[in-house]
Amino acid sequence: MCESQTGSSLNTSTGTIAIVSIQIAVRLPDATVRELDELVAAGQAPSRASVIERALAREFRRLLAARDATILAGADADPEMDSLADFAARTRLDID
Repeated sequence: MCESQTGSSLNTSTGTIAIVSIQIAVRLPDATVRELDELVAAGQAPSRASVIERALAREFRRLLAARDATILAGADADPEMDSLADFAARTRLDID
């Protein structure tokens, strides 16, 4: 089954499934909100929420990578992992 996720829905070969989101209230400094609004006004983001969602997703990935790095730092040398790390270091990452 082919799947892709866009916004608040999951597109599959059998149809579209709505993904529920929960609204939360977050207090941010005025300067941060101004920057969010400038991004939206300039067309660089569809909404404030989308910028915050992307930033949180990036932070979650960073935390997972840091955890993985800690685990690997304590592991014995592995030639296969070394070659994978060399490959990854040369690969451009799409972080968004």
